[in-house]
Amino acid sequence: MATFVLVHGAWHGGWCWRRVAEPLRRQGHQVFTPTLTGVGERAHLLAPMIDLVTHVRDVVAVIETEELNKIVLCGHSYGGMVITGVADTFPSRIDALVYLDAFVPEPGQSMVDLLPPARRKALVDDLGGEWMMPSPSAAFFKVRKPEDQAWIDRRTVPHPAATIRQGLLHKRPWERVRKRVFVEAEAYAPSAFTPIAARLRTDPAWDVLAVPSGHDVMVDEPERLVQILLAASQ
Repeated sequence: MATFVLVHGAWHGGWCWRRVAEPLRRQGHQVFTPTLTGVGERAHLLAPMIDLVTHVRDVVAVIETEELNKIVLCGHSYGGMVITGVADTFPSRIDALVYLDAFVPEPGQSMVDLLPPARRKALVDDLGGEWMMPSPSAAFFKVRKPEDQAWIDRRTVPHPAATIRQGLLHKRPWERVRKRVFVEAEAYAPSAFTPIAARLRTDPAWDVLAVPSGHDVMVDEPERLVQILLAASQ
């Protein structure tokens, strides 16, 4: 039996993993899908002081409380920032890291640092002093089916802006785990993750996979993602 901790991206919540978590649980695996403070069913807690450290602590608390070990830790999009901080906190408890069309920050980098200029302007600069970011549409993320776009758009909520502005100090925790995987969503373009995938493909320590999916791989290609996660656990 494997243990999976799946961390969602900005504007989402633990709900987005439903099509992945349920098949894994039916196979007897442990699956945790924590919702980060201020979004999803915790949207009532949205506040200006929520930052990246808050979100790292959200996931750390799950691991500590549930006494989890040998974890396959997966982060989607902004969730790549979060899982990097979590893995740096618990390197001995993480067996594999899966970055799902996600940011892979170098020490000290923020998510803003990893955005291409046009996206940075739209997502950050145009916000000015606003402390929360409105959610883009699922169509923007190239989610394929109209019914899935509607399902996502009903659930996404504003995201605390401080989380993407805060740099993350860490010791490159992916170097201390058994397996590191990057999954690129090919149908999401232009994408901030294309150069990340290209860079990691030059490093033989990484498995870099491409999936014919929009950015929300867990919605567009849940069966393929289940396969990827199971392979990472082996």
